[in-house]
This record gives sequence, structure tokens and C-alpha cells, in this order.
Amino acid sequence: MSGSAVGSPSADPVREVMAQYRELCERAVDPLEIAAGLEEAGLGPEAAARCRHADLFSLAEELYARVPRRPPGPEPSGERRGGPDGRAALTAAAMAVLPCAGVVALGARWPVLLPAAVPLALLPALTSPPPAEPGPPPCGPACPAELGPVRAPVGPAGSRWRPAEFGYGLGLAALLLLPLAAAGADRPLAAALVLAAAVSAGAAERAARWFRQVGRGHLGAARTLAGFRARMRPVLPVAVALHLAVLGVLTYAALAVLAVVAPSPGPGHGGGLLHLAAERAGATAWAAQGVLGLLLVLPVLLARCGRSTAAALGAAAGPAATAVLLALGRPWPSAVLLGGGAVAAVLLAHGWAVLGWAGSHR
Repeated sequence: MSGSAVGSPSADPVREVMAQYRELCERAVDPLEIAAGLEEAGLGPEAAARCRHADLFSLAEELYARVPRRPPGPEPSGERRGGPDGRAALTAAAMAVLPCAGVVALGARWPVLLPAAVPLALLPALTSPPPAEPGPPPCGPACPAELGPVRAPVGPAGSRWRPAEFGYGLGLAALLLLPLAAAGADRPLAAALVLAAAVSAGAAERAARWFRQVGRGHLGAARTLAGFRARMRPVLPVAVALHLAVLGVLTYAALAVLAVVAPSPGPGHGGGLLHLAAERAGATAWAAQGVLGLLLVLPVLLARCGRSTAAALGAAAGPAATAVLLALGRPWPSAVLLGGGAVAAVLLAHGWAVLGWAGSHR
């Protein structure tokens, strides 16, 4: 949709907007939600000016006053707030780590890699929120975090699977399994880092749902679109930092286990288990693990805020860039650091640009 609906002369141009976006206005719990919907549909200051309003929020206030509210649909019964989020995080962690553990145990051979990629490819669809029930969902600070916008449903059996969800899953599978298949890599070290990253997939899912929950709360509390964006500015860095912190703890634990079961060849340097774990991976491996964490959390943040195509492209671009550098002779993990790092930087910039918009949290 675009602002063309308000372009023709009319005695009451607001009525045209009201007719075109009546469903949005009926479901909104405050003017900010209407303003977010109009902004997402492509209306801007020029459309507001044609309706004789100073800005989009002023137009939304008039629409909110003129359109009667439709009563919200009932909340799902029998589910505590946060319960579905916790189950989705555990499901994500289990479905990511089990295939990777199987590859580590059986060896990184193509007959093993291909079946292992299947549950990882299905993971995004199986952890998506359930299909929306008919009728408008409740919105505002009291909204359950698992409820998303009214979009084409994805998720468990009986729902429609979108290609973007499946593409995101394939990218996730390649992202986790590629280091295990890289020629010349330190296999024990790669296995420890990948298993830690796989477990952190649950933390990425939880961080994304927390981000969406905070966004919906701010959508109900902010009074203007600018105010909403100001509230959201620190939320994305916090969500990403929380995931990276969890990944760092998991990585250190995995390296500590590795230092015990597969110590490095040569004389030990002493200093105890913590020192050995810190020495087991160099600076490049730690930096590559951070890039892997960004490539895990940023696509799921985009997916949970309705940007499934961007999530799929980002999840696929990371391992693709890494594979190109590996084919050109770059050693692992520097291929992950350079190829994946470039993709992660683009994803972070795109996420910063789109995830602060109110339309991503409706």
C-alpha cells in the first residue's frame, strides 16, 4: 500500500484513509499503533499534510478518535507468560545441538552431514509462534510475547510453511555444520566451538523473543513514533550482547572440557584448568566464535519481527561467504572471521535500521 489513497482531492481526505485502514484502526489499542501501521504501509509526512495534519501521529490520533474499537480476541488459556518462550528456547537448543553432536561422534562425512542438516533446516519453522487465531490479537504491554502480527502462519503441523523459513533453516544448518567439514581445521577445537554455538541457539531464540516482547511493551507505552524509536535504541545492542555473553560462557565451558578430554600436544604450561581452557583457542578462534554468535542471533531477531526474507538471506550469506574463502585456501577459523564477519556487519546495520521501526513490533 502507498500514500496514493490520500492523493486525490476530497472534502474529507481523512475519511479515505480511515476507510482503507479501518481494520488497523479498529484493532489498535492506542494512536501509536495506528501510526506504526500507516508508517509500515508507506504513508509519511506528505500523506499527513494532505490530510491537514502536522505529522503522522497527529493523523493517527484523529483516526483513533473517529473509528470505534473492536473488542480484542481472548487470550490463550492455560499458558503462563514466558512458558512458550522457554519451551521454544529449549527446543531450539536441543534441535541444534543433537545433529551437531551426531556429526562430531560419527565424523564429518557427507552421508552424515546431509541427514544432520534436516532437523536444523526445520528448526525455524518448528520454533515459530503458533498460527494466529481468528480475530484481532491483544496488543500493548500486556500482550503475551509469543503472539506475533497477523501474518501468514508458520509453525507446527497443519500450518503453512514459507520458503523463507526453510531457507533460514538451511542457512543455519550450513552455518553450524560447515566448520566441522572444513579441511585442515583443528577438529577437536572446531567440535567444541560448534557444540557451544549450537547450544546457544536456544539463547538466541530467547533473546529474540525478549526483544519482541520489549518492543511491544514500548509500542503501548510510547506516545510518538520518535519516542518509540528512542526507547528501542538500546534494546537491540542489549539483546545481541546477552546472547554473546551466553555464547562466551558456553564456549569457555566447552574448551574446559576439551582441555581435559583432548589436551593439546606438547608440554603443558600449567596454571590449572581455567588457564588451559583459555589457551586452547587463540584470538582468531574466539573472534570467529563471536562472528558465529552474531550470525546466529541476528537472523532470528529479524525472523521474530516479521523480516523472514532478510533472516533467510542473512543466514545463507554467512556460510556462503565462509565457504568461498575456504575454497580459496583461507584456513578456518579466519575464513569464518572474514567472510562471516562481513555478512554479520551488514546484518547488524540492517537490523539497526529496521528493528527500531514500530511496524516490526505490531
